[in-house]
Amino acid sequence: MKPSIEILQPGILSLIQDAGRFGQHHIGLTTGGPLDPLAFKWANRLVGNDENTSVIETTVGGLKFKSHCDTQIAITGAKVDVKINGQLQPQWQTLNLSDQDVVELGYATQGCRIYLSLSSGLDIEPQFSSTSTVVREGIGGLNGKALKANDVICLKAISAKNHRLILPLDARPIYENDITLRLVPGYQDHQFSRHQQRMFFYHEYTVSDLCDRMGYRLTGPKVHCEIDGILSEGICLGAVQVPKDGQPIVLMNDRQTIGGYPKIGSVLSLDLAKLAQLGSGGKVKFEPITIDHAHNLLALAQYKYNQQSLLELT
Repeated sequence: MKPSIEILQPGILSLIQDAGRFGQHHIGLTTGGPLDPLAFKWANRLVGNDENTSVIETTVGGLKFKSHCDTQIAITGAKVDVKINGQLQPQWQTLNLSDQDVVELGYATQGCRIYLSLSSGLDIEPQFSSTSTVVREGIGGLNGKALKANDVICLKAISAKNHRLILPLDARPIYENDITLRLVPGYQDHQFSRHQQRMFFYHEYTVSDLCDRMGYRLTGPKVHCEIDGILSEGICLGAVQVPKDGQPIVLMNDRQTIGGYPKIGSVLSLDLAKLAQLGSGGKVKFEPITIDHAHNLLALAQYKYNQQSLLELT
């Protein structure tokens, strides 16, 4: 039998994701990919995979599956109880699985996006150069849909149980309920008066119930633009649209590729993971930064990631 896992319970929303679907906006396909790229990359690195290897991203938790082979896994992201055959196991480290082992995730108590990697990776046929699932487009993963009970996902190869690794505690992200998002003002920011910009940057917003992989709608002080709308144009990851009701929307990985609402700016990509780990009721503030500052922050974050060593478990 080919090495595989069998989904027993799919959890809230479990999707197959690789790093994302790039270069396809011109045909209307969005990027997809992990909402928390750092947790995604660490999950793969802990089992020795390439950074673009497909993993399972699950929201909140509840995923349960059976292994039909010997392999290794790692579970990163939101804090959640992890059990193998009923026994609690740690996150952020390599775990050994044997044939017929059952892995079960509880429900997140800190953060809400969880990443499961398997050594050698999932054997999923790419569509438009990516395996990332975008349910709205019906593309990627298994038939463009969320995982469901009885789905069987094949692995690329039988993987030996190699040495086990752990990410040190001080290198793990901390998921908080009150966050500040750094934002690069966009070319339409001059359409927002100085008063409206102060309203936006000096007040707190709350994550509404309308938050998903397409976007996070925030509630708080209304921000008004001097123009009602614009000609539809391409939308980047992290763009903050301000519709007529004045309530900002931060656009995420599964956003539409074009839109006609004015945008006050774009959130630094590093900070979007903090937002993606927030659930309804989370608190958000915005802080303006320059594009040069954003470039420096991205370069520094990449350097720290490259320099961070994993410890070997004995």
